[in-house]
Amino acid sequence: MTEYEAFKELLELDDQEQLTPKQRQIVQAAIEIFSEKGYASTSTSEIAKRAGVAEGTIFRHYKTKKELLMAIVSPVITKLAVPFIAQSFVKQVFRDGEHKDFEELLRAMIVNRFEFAKKNVPLLKIVLQEVAFHPELQDRYKHIFREEVLPHFERFVSHYKEQGLIKDYPSETVLRLVITTVIGFLVTRFIVMPDADWDDEAEIDRTIDYILNGLQTVQD
Repeated sequence: MTEYEAFKELLELDDQEQLTPKQRQIVQAAIEIFSEKGYASTSTSEIAKRAGVAEGTIFRHYKTKKELLMAIVSPVITKLAVPFIAQSFVKQVFRDGEHKDFEELLRAMIVNRFEFAKKNVPLLKIVLQEVAFHPELQDRYKHIFREEVLPHFERFVSHYKEQGLIKDYPSETVLRLVITTVIGFLVTRFIVMPDADWDDEAEIDRTIDYILNGLQTVQD
């Protein structure tokens, strides 16, 4: 699967919404070079050369290099939050009116994001490289986090706290602890040490165990 095909799948584009052939070439080239060199070190002439188009063609579709970056990265930030905002995932966790236990929720979330990261490594790398340098991306992340992720996560956390299954920490604290652990695992697995001899199933189990031992209350 090419970077563009992964991007297309991520956007869930139908036949009417698909980018033009020129746009596909531009997006494919931009994802590759942004991932390799970073946004600041990439010129539109380099993107045009790799895409096999004239540099002016880029500007017919995207007014600036920043607009091209935003067109690529903004959807990725949204999709990173999918487990918390997608109705299919919510229904999976709260199926038939019954709540999964906290370990099942963690496993469903981690496996879901593991598969997402596995298919979108270059896109994930671009997000991690660029979000610190672009206020527009930071604002997008903050909006998704505050308006979409946190309300759903608070629903999960409130239930588990009421059942005495996790410690009575603020929901924001629980989310921070879970996210930093999971993202740390995914970044190490796919970006920092992708060629290490990984036992992915065992690492997922260890990640879950680590979170549970830090958050679960001691049961009599």
